[in-house]
Amino acid sequence: MATVELLAAGGHRVRVVNRSGRAEVPAGVEVLGGDAADPAFSKNAAAGAAVLYQCLNPPYTRWPELFPSLQAGVLDGAAAAGARLVAMENLYMYGPTEGAPLTEDLPHAATGRKGRTRAKMAQDLLEVHRAGKVRVVIGRASDYFGPHGRLSAMGERVFDSALSGKKAQVMGNPNHLHTYSYIPDIAKGLVILGEHGEADGQAWHLPNAPAITTRQFIEQVYVAAGTEPGIQAMSRFLVKMVGLLNGTVRELYEMLYEFEEPFVVDSTKFERAFGDHATPLSEAIPATVEWFRTHPKS
Repeated sequence: MATVELLAAGGHRVRVVNRSGRAEVPAGVEVLGGDAADPAFSKNAAAGAAVLYQCLNPPYTRWPELFPSLQAGVLDGAAAAGARLVAMENLYMYGPTEGAPLTEDLPHAATGRKGRTRAKMAQDLLEVHRAGKVRVVIGRASDYFGPHGRLSAMGERVFDSALSGKKAQVMGNPNHLHTYSYIPDIAKGLVILGEHGEADGQAWHLPNAPAITTRQFIEQVYVAAGTEPGIQAMSRFLVKMVGLLNGTVRELYEMLYEFEEPFVVDSTKFERAFGDHATPLSEAIPATVEWFRTHPKS
């Protein structure tokens, strides 16, 4: 939605594609509902497009089963339309780095099922580009926060908790450095990639503010919310126990390494090519608190 808002504000004709065909969008934006894994639907949805922004996600518990077919459908649509594809990815393909900064040239060494799925999908995208079938560029971001960002490591379990004066719930060790990506900055980065054909055929880490520890991040959230900070950190054992009853938490278990070692994302490549577009955390965190304040969970 942040990408949609930026594109619409820039005067572009925009079509949003989702399952339901319903969304709160800026005036003039078209919303189309359907299954992007269906090649016929994807070709129809992409008709007339110059650029496709692939920000789709299947249910977290069914990545290996559903995600590759979603991407394949989008690629079919892009190929039929002759459109460039800007693919949004996370960082699962790299796997643990023992605290070393994440750069785009790291090997794809993930061993978990979601990390392997993401690595294979990234490889497929670049192979399609090299084969000349679709022009592809990839934008990657870390754990996100910001307006609309409820389901995230820095989502409602932190921001809603801060506003209500409860303890923030986090996984792993909150004293490690961790890069958190601001949703409007992710959108800005994707739009920039969509406007620069020279970026094609590559992966780019989207703009990030300098990493701070998860504890420092949460403390800033509580200062902005005007409440006393508190953190409830879930150990590996507790995550595993909760996962016995909750499928989403069970899927998070293989990703715990992100929160048990420094997780610092280097976006220098993007900054050198397109400038520094990262919003300082001192601005992004209060803006996110205000969004959660004015959009209480129903």
